[in-house]
Amino acid sequence: MQYPTGPQTSRRERCARAAILTAFTILAALYSAVTPIFEASDELWHYPMVQYIAAHHGALPVQDPANLGPWKQEGGQPPLYYYIGAAATFWIDTSDMPDVRRENPHVDNGIVTPDGNTNLVVHNAEAEAFPWTGTALAVHIIRLLSILMGAGTVYCTYALARELFPERVEVRLGAAALLAFTPMFLFISGSVNNDNLSNLLSGLLLLMLVRMVKYPEHATLQSFAAIGVVGGLGLLAKYSVGFLLILAGAAFFYVWYRRRDWRLFALGTLLAAFLTILIAGWWYERNIELYGDPTGLNVFVEILGARQVPADAAQLWRERDSFLHGYWGLFGGLNVPMADWTYPIFNAIGLAGLAGLVIHALASARQRGKSHRRDIEDTEQKGKREIDNRAVAGLLALAWPVIVFVSWAKWASTTWSSQGRLVYSAITAITVWLAFGLVAWAPARYARWRAGLMGGVVAFFALCAVAAPFAWIAPAYAPPPELAGEPPAGFAPIDFYEPGSDAPAMQLLGCDVSAGALHPGDQVEITLYWKTLSDMSRNWSVFVHLTDSNGVPVAQRDAYPGVGLLATRDLLPGRTFADRYVVQVPGSAYTPDTLTLNVGLYDYTTCPVCERMHIGSARDFASLHEITLEPAAESDFPNPASINFGGKAELAGYALDARRAAPGDTLTLTLYWRALSTMDANYTVFAHVVGADTHIWANGDAWPTGPGGDVIATAAWQPGDIIEDVHTLALDPNTPPGVYPIEIGFFVQNDAGGFERLVIITGSHEQEQDFVYLSKIRVTGAGE
Repeated sequence: MQYPTGPQTSRRERCARAAILTAFTILAALYSAVTPIFEASDELWHYPMVQYIAAHHGALPVQDPANLGPWKQEGGQPPLYYYIGAAATFWIDTSDMPDVRRENPHVDNGIVTPDGNTNLVVHNAEAEAFPWTGTALAVHIIRLLSILMGAGTVYCTYALARELFPERVEVRLGAAALLAFTPMFLFISGSVNNDNLSNLLSGLLLLMLVRMVKYPEHATLQSFAAIGVVGGLGLLAKYSVGFLLILAGAAFFYVWYRRRDWRLFALGTLLAAFLTILIAGWWYERNIELYGDPTGLNVFVEILGARQVPADAAQLWRERDSFLHGYWGLFGGLNVPMADWTYPIFNAIGLAGLAGLVIHALASARQRGKSHRRDIEDTEQKGKREIDNRAVAGLLALAWPVIVFVSWAKWASTTWSSQGRLVYSAITAITVWLAFGLVAWAPARYARWRAGLMGGVVAFFALCAVAAPFAWIAPAYAPPPELAGEPPAGFAPIDFYEPGSDAPAMQLLGCDVSAGALHPGDQVEITLYWKTLSDMSRNWSVFVHLTDSNGVPVAQRDAYPGVGLLATRDLLPGRTFADRYVVQVPGSAYTPDTLTLNVGLYDYTTCPVCERMHIGSARDFASLHEITLEPAAESDFPNPASINFGGKAELAGYALDARRAAPGDTLTLTLYWRALSTMDANYTVFAHVVGADTHIWANGDAWPTGPGGDVIATAAWQPGDIIEDVHTLALDPNTPPGVYPIEIGFFVQNDAGGFERLVIITGSHEQEQDFVYLSKIRVTGAGE
């Protein structure tokens, strides 16, 4: 398989290419060293797959949603990356994995918070320290392999650009540099993640297809065979690579179209298909036998979890910030962002590249239109054919990102997957077109400006790439320091005791609260000052509750000490630290009221009982402060709100006649609706008191009903109408004592006999829901 090598590469270009690859390797190694193990995207679940295969001599786990392994949904991924990792680390004793991989049960995974709690695991500094041993050593070896795969992807990007734009050195070096300095690509490349192998193989396969289309006269059976081998390996790396086989078929057909060689086309296609099936077919046959699905995605989604409400195009557009952040740089468990100012610049660069590409395409179309009106000499036909081949190769490279984006959108519509890194299987082509689109802004007569323009963009990428490990990643996992000064004066220290112990384990030294009055939707900063008094036998969680006058938690923040970073079993006596919590009051909180700040510690592993430390013979929490909860603003409605149900109706406020009741009691809930548009059906408003298991303990479903009992059918609502809607909630006499939320929404019966709900529309990237929680109520027990 010999294709023309193209124009000679200058020594200067070779040196620049080597510098880019070297810089990438060093930076990716830096990301790997700075990021604690299991804190990279999904590494927490990818590595256990490697460990299982290594420990079981190549055997693969069987996915069971009812009995999840530590790999969770990743056990359903094609296994080639995991086999490579296992082959490199099988000789290492990784029996310490349970001690190193201690999951943080309260982590805000995928959520950017103002106070932290971003760590996926609670780290064991001794077990993770250099020189590495055991699990830490295995993880870092596989990370090194990932870095090498990432470097290969960078080279494929350069090579692809060289095939498409052989005369544009600024495009091919610029594309390689842009990819090498994309912070998120560096982060993923320095982690245990099968994306690294699929990125490499998809980039390599696309490059091979582009070369075949560009030089169809040089295609041989060896060319077809090589594509079949890489395609088979790709199908064993990640399912998304399989979409490239569509383009492979198009490339094979184009070779036939140019050469009219049926024998080569038939034998080559059969050979490529045979090799692909030979390499990867066993995996898909296994999935059919085990899960009844060649991909096993039915079980994968069951474990991962589907969206409660499938996302339409409008919802995916609302999630664009999450997608773009996850493409440029959103570290950890997609919860450690770069500085806010970086994302608009990255987005502007991406938009400029896309616009430049579109403008160039329109200009080229006009130019071709003019050329077609000219007479073409016979001697120019060969050159035209070469140009046509390159144009088709460009279309092939352009089609790949489009296919990947469409497949991602389909996947993200059913699962919570608004992560830009999920289109990285097309990142070689995406980056090449980005580089070309950027330099397309400089007209041909100002060609010398192109290198300067590209250099400026690359410099920004490199600046963020170098800053990320030090400015954003490392600080997210730094444990709190020892207290440097005295805690707040005037606070009487409170001792907390483990159950059955007479010696205090933890001491609360002080508390600071940032506000004395709040409104629904506000945040309050609460700082707790702690001291460890003795060794502890369990890992205790801190709870910070804002409790209303009925003893119902209105807002809360639960985390391990250190806002997730410290395990109490690791703490030595005498250790002092401060925890800063930011507690969010729900926008639907009932007002006016007085909230009490309650703080304590509990053992998460004992929940739902949730055994607590005690501070005395009868108390297991400390009440530290009172905060006034005031109405959000002047309004015509109690508990004003603005919750948009499907663009049809807005909840403007609500009232509840009681928030404390006994089993069998009846509550009256009044909802205030503002009609936003006409409805073509009569919707039922559902109002439920629900338990943690979604069991309904009170059901107030009814058409909207006025205070006098008159039904106000939704089909009669006109935009701007205000509807006062009263619902009766009769508690089941068997309702257990406890705290229960009230949920509301709209539903209508469809023609198929099922039920459809109106979906809540938000302006943020939050997952769509088809209900909203209002105030919680307390159901009392006998004698309360």
